[in-house]
Amino acid sequence: MLTACGALFGLVRDQTIARLFGATGATDAFLVAWTVPEVAATLLIEDAMALVLIPAFSLALSRRQAAPAPAVEPDRSQGAGDPVRALVAATAPRLCAALAGAALLLALAAPWIVDLLAPGLTHPALAVDCTRLTALTVLTFGVAGYLSAALRAHRSFVPPAAIYVAYNLAIIGTVLAVGDRWGVRAAALGVAAGSVLMILVQLPAFSRTVAVWPRARNPRPHPRLRPSLPRRRVPRLRGAAVPLGLAVLAPVALFTLTRQAQVLVERFVASSLPPGAISHLNYAQKIAQVPMVLSLMICTVTFPLVARAMADGERERARRRVERDLYLAGLVVLVGAAYVVGYAPTLVELLFQRGAFDADDTSVTASVMRVYAIGLLGHSLTGALVRPFFSVARPTWYPALAMLGGLLLTTAVGVATARHWGVYGIALANALGITTTAALLLRGLSRRMIPLDVRRMGAGLGRLVAAAAVASAVGAVAAHLATASLAAAAYGLCLVPTVFAAAALALRAPEVADLLGSAGGTARRAAARAARRLPGRAGRPPAHSDTPPDAPPDSHPGVGPDGDHLDGHRDDPHRQAAPRAAGADSGRDPRPPDRPGRAPRTRPVRDDAAPRPPRRTDPHDH
Repeated sequence: MLTACGALFGLVRDQTIARLFGATGATDAFLVAWTVPEVAATLLIEDAMALVLIPAFSLALSRRQAAPAPAVEPDRSQGAGDPVRALVAATAPRLCAALAGAALLLALAAPWIVDLLAPGLTHPALAVDCTRLTALTVLTFGVAGYLSAALRAHRSFVPPAAIYVAYNLAIIGTVLAVGDRWGVRAAALGVAAGSVLMILVQLPAFSRTVAVWPRARNPRPHPRLRPSLPRRRVPRLRGAAVPLGLAVLAPVALFTLTRQAQVLVERFVASSLPPGAISHLNYAQKIAQVPMVLSLMICTVTFPLVARAMADGERERARRRVERDLYLAGLVVLVGAAYVVGYAPTLVELLFQRGAFDADDTSVTASVMRVYAIGLLGHSLTGALVRPFFSVARPTWYPALAMLGGLLLTTAVGVATARHWGVYGIALANALGITTTAALLLRGLSRRMIPLDVRRMGAGLGRLVAAAAVASAVGAVAAHLATASLAAAAYGLCLVPTVFAAAALALRAPEVADLLGSAGGTARRAAARAARRLPGRAGRPPAHSDTPPDAPPDSHPGVGPDGDHLDGHRDDPHRQAAPRAAGADSGRDPRPPDRPGRAPRTRPVRDDAAPRPPRRTDPHDH
């Protein structure tokens, strides 16, 4: 939900910039400067930092779990005995120093960077000012990505998912506050302010989750179960350090840079086109990438599971997880792509056509967005497939080489087609290049890392693509017949997924049937839990495996999931006295109480001579 909210606020951010500044040479200058935070976000938050640090933290957590529990909490300043603290102490200070130096060099070299990225830009001085403002993100995005990777490895996903909400809200607020005086420079200032908020959102959770040894925070055990160990300092574990050298960083960094270089190639080629071409590509890409973002959050959550499975040597568990992630990511992104293709003019008109953004901009942006949607499956699969490659201790160079091959294809097709087809040729080159990369990664992963069934997966994804084509065609017809943009877009949110599901079931796509069955089972379980919590069913006995079916409901009082006794007469002293009397007369100790929140594990032993509690006569008790 937070990821979806971040994507939604990203659209609001682009709406605000389009309404205030349109698609002109000034927005082209800002977007050239925005290349810096885009590359920094991909390199330092989403891909490189996460792909390097999540496996490292997963390995450190695995070693922490294998280590004996300390008698007292170790010295936090030295990280003695804790591989996680040792990893933080060894990497965080050096990373901050290196990123601060890189941000300073980037601000000083802003004129040369602008000339390199967009030599044909109409407002180079404005682009230089915006680049110097956004250079801070090299440091702040790096720190935010470090905190995010550490929290995700610890299965804490809420603060990392909230960073883009804070980031986009800061940009929107800054643009609305000082946009009249600063112009498009206000957007660059908002980027810098939002990057600082990314750090502040995650710091409290990082200090609670990562910087504290969890064994020291556990409640004290029972006095009879507590071992009498002397208070001593735990020695440093051998082999606790996690390798993070150049051999680990270089393959991940090269892959991330070559993947982000697709945007650089697009803007370099589009800078020679008429003013506004870069803006049209940007707006179309931002809308088309929303389904990809939603599909990749599946892999964002499951990547620590894959990394932990690879660290533990359980490749079969990793294979099952990767195959399911690929199907789920493909399903989500293809439903979104069908909606984008069918309702592209409606979406652009609804989101952007106001102020300086006119009907001509809407037409061009919608057409470019439909071409971009061809490569959405490739983008999603690339993000899902690359994670298992980097889940091992020493990543391979194969993903970087596959991405480099896709980049070369993107560059060649973009340069060849931009002269005749303009921005449409650039968008088509992007789709062809990333789809080629996804195919190479799928084949390489099955041969080098995890034995995936490529033919079966290709057939399943092919059926999903066919279902998406049918849904997009039906959506395009329905959108053409509608008159109101808002009503058409809302109607399409129901129509396209329904047609997609029907077409997928007709094509016998087993993934859709499995997902629908899982969703139905989840709904039934949720309804059953809600029914058990109704006040009229409070006296119903739990279905314990150790209770015979012919036993009376009040043969022994149970404890519900909330810690309350399930017996409806738990406050009646006459009913509570019988079990106590039974325990006293039999000469045995009464049954010790269970911990709150857990049901009794065994049936209480009852003496035959002990009086039994009276049977219920009130029908409402049942």
